Amino acid sequence: MAADEDTGLPASLATAWGFRARPSKGPKPGLSLDRIVAAAVGVAATEGIGAVSMGRVAKELAVSPMSLYRYVGAKDELYILMQEAVTPAPPEPLPDGAGWRAGLTRWARAQRGFFHENLWLLRIPVSGPPASPRSVAWMEYGLATLDGTGLDEGTKLGVIMLVSGYVRNEATLMSDLDAAYTASGHAPDEVLRRYQRTLAVLTDPERHPAVTRVLESDALDQADEPDADFEFGLGVVLDGVAALIARRG
Repeated sequence: MAADEDTGLPASLATAWGFRARPSKGPKPGLSLDRIVAAAVGVAATEGIGAVSMGRVAKELAVSPMSLYRYVGAKDELYILMQEAVTPAPPEPLPDGAGWRAGLTRWARAQRGFFHENLWLLRIPVSGPPASPRSVAWMEYGLATLDGTGLDEGTKLGVIMLVSGYVRNEATLMSDLDAAYTASGHAPDEVLRRYQRTLAVLTDPERHPAVTRVLESDALDQADEPDADFEFGLGVVLDGVAALIARRG
């Protein structure tokens, strides 16, 4: 990834933070970095992140691929600018006294919301810690919710990584399951009933007593609502954070 000569930052980060001037005039009238990023986001939203390439974006804009390189040096830089373009500002902080748990709950739900609105974001490989303006703003919000817990700064970082990792994993899983349901042509409840029948054929009480108890219960009778699954998992994660705070705070 090319570096900005003045700051030493990757060129995409220097641009995102305003340390590097965005080219205002190029060989193609009307072409700009904002238009390039918007076109790339449009391709990702309709065709998936795998379809995003300099050539594909150039085709969308009816320009040559080489004309894009005056604005963005490589696809990895474009990815960063795309993420920055669709990531909203963090939610407004809760009133003083609301507590760390309410703050992290709001933070996690808001993250999940914009992931579900931009599922292609989940397919961009994580190449490093948060460094773009919006991602640092989200990190600031998460860390600030833990003020007053007695946790040291390194532990606070670990906590927000744990929570954001849960959010990202849950959103990815739900996206994959939704795609699988769509491909199968069956509703979630029917897919679950088929799975239940498959397990019943493949398992027996002697070798799989725990699985048998699940099959004999009503746990697989009906698919849970995605929000309910998310809230359950988030609650368990935050229960663990509460135990950590009680032990260290």
